[in-house]
Amino acid sequence: MQHNLEHRIGEYTLRAAQPSDVDGARKVMLDTFYKEFGHGYDSTWHADVIGIEHAYLQNPRHALFVAVRNGEVAATTAVRANGPSSPPHPQWIVDHYPSGETAQLFRVYVDRAHRRHGLARALVAMACDFVADTDGYSAIYLHTNPAIEGAEPFWRAMAKEIYDARGDHQHSPAIHFEIPIPR
Repeated sequence: MQHNLEHRIGEYTLRAAQPSDVDGARKVMLDTFYKEFGHGYDSTWHADVIGIEHAYLQNPRHALFVAVRNGEVAATTAVRANGPSSPPHPQWIVDHYPSGETAQLFRVYVDRAHRRHGLARALVAMACDFVADTDGYSAIYLHTNPAIEGAEPFWRAMAKEIYDARGDHQHSPAIHFEIPIPR
């Protein structure tokens, strides 16, 4: 399958995560929660980060992709067969992107020291290829926090907006997107 291939961008190797990448991937994710998002780890929403092996490496419909340089994980992108949840998102979005047939992109994070190399874009492309090669998916969905620097323009360049919830005071102020499944 295509998701087993490695790609190179300069000094970085991009690939499906291996057991040796788990600790580095977890560090990128936790650093993002604490340093970028400012809220830290929350077991309600981030259990996959502690259980990376179970969440991504042991489920054939889930995947974690990493960019590695000199043995250090610099960036992550994950796919899970889970639609969004309500709360914090509107019920109509949950209904439109049901778990099981929706591939949701998660943990698209690049360590600050490794940004501006095209790592996130390349990892998202690998994740989308994985979805295309995996039976049972009908959509690729994601949501992002537009308050995070660079997040909104990045996703607008790669995906189609489904709903901007910033004016919806009953739900998370996320922007919801869909990416076509590559054929």
